[in-house]
Amino acid sequence: MSEKDLKLRRKIQAMLDKDKDLRNYSLKANVIDGKVEITGIVDTLSEKNRLREKLQGLDGVKGIELGLAVSTDGAIDDESVTAEVIEELNANPGVNLRHVGARSVDGTVFLMGTVESEDEEREAVKSAEKARGVKNVISQLKIRPGGYDDESLEAIFHHQVNNDAEDEGEARIF
Repeated sequence: MSEKDLKLRRKIQAMLDKDKDLRNYSLKANVIDGKVEITGIVDTLSEKNRLREKLQGLDGVKGIELGLAVSTDGAIDDESVTAEVIEELNANPGVNLRHVGARSVDGTVFLMGTVESEDEEREAVKSAEKARGVKNVISQLKIRPGGYDDESLEAIFHHQVNNDAEDEGEARIF
């Protein structure tokens, strides 16, 4: 291992060991020719993504390989994952649960429904990633068109007939 790689590995390992959210996972860092490899287990996809963002901002990092498993302490089924995702979505004021639903299949969460903006979609994905047991998030959210003023009478009628039922009620589990 080159001296440069050794220094970078020590710096990254110290960061992992000091980070309040990651230090309890005993993650291990290695660096080969500037390519960072992290191995271990984390509880949530958001922790894995946050680590990637932290590593991307470090000088000397030429590549990142996260050999991290997303796992929980106990068995968690799709129903539990979906329930936790709904809780996270509900806790985020940037997401309207009247229009967003979730379903989990083997740890992959599918977000479905309609949102007002790309920002709301990003918030929904970010919230879903925080739930335990989520290994991947796939957004199937559609962004609501910008109001009725620019729509034809036919489009307004279609919305009223086909979508008003979707706008009623609370969070949906598909």
